[in-house]
Amino acid sequence: MLYARLRSAILRGEIAPGASTSQVALANQLGVSRTPLREALRMLEREGLVLSEPNRRARIAEFSTHDVQDLYVARVSMEAVAVRISVPTLTPDDFADIEGLLAQMDYFAARDDWQRAEAPHREFHSRLIAGAGGRVTAQLTQLAEHAMRYRFAYGQAEPDNWSTRRAEHRAIVDAAAANDPALTADRLVAHYARTALVVIAACAPDHTPHALLVAMQTVAPGSVCIIRHALVQSPAGRMLARASRGDNDEEV
Repeated sequence: MLYARLRSAILRGEIAPGASTSQVALANQLGVSRTPLREALRMLEREGLVLSEPNRRARIAEFSTHDVQDLYVARVSMEAVAVRISVPTLTPDDFADIEGLLAQMDYFAARDDWQRAEAPHREFHSRLIAGAGGRVTAQLTQLAEHAMRYRFAYGQAEPDNWSTRRAEHRAIVDAAAANDPALTADRLVAHYARTALVVIAACAPDHTPHALLVAMQTVAPGSVCIIRHALVQSPAGRMLARASRGDNDEEV
């Protein structure tokens, strides 16, 4: 399907944010007619991934500090609830599958094959919230996919990124295996918040992520302590400290 093909290319960064082209040129490049292309672009526009321009041109949505913060505010707010619902429902078979997904991520990460590592990574997070119901998981899937654009572009901005993420995944699973929904939510939210803060610090170091901090304090209060300890004096950590002090946000 053309929509899925274009969407995947945008989310994986194969089509650069801000790229602009005419519908004619894009149709020729893809080897398709303009009618299905227009429908695909309309669907992508409704999703916020494409912007229409005059003269039948289309532009890929650019990265935005406020957009990535909005994504993660929504994601942590919903997923903290979803994981609390789901953890008590996880079975030994579920945990066996989750351990297998962790092993797959390790395998691909050891080979710097981040494209292939993404499939078990998405499935890992999906399994942790599967008990929350189809409508919730569908919305969270879209948020996760949109966040992927930023992770692929900025995900390696932090030294030892994979070892940090790996340890966070392990801690999340351990809390879930101990049947502690609140601790699982705290660790999951801290995991997402660290990613969001690292991305924001890389592209807009003067930004103050007040909304993200409010979301963390509201849905998973223990996550704030976890993330402060993890980030210490990094740029992302200093950004979190500004938000905690209530410093004014700067437009980016």
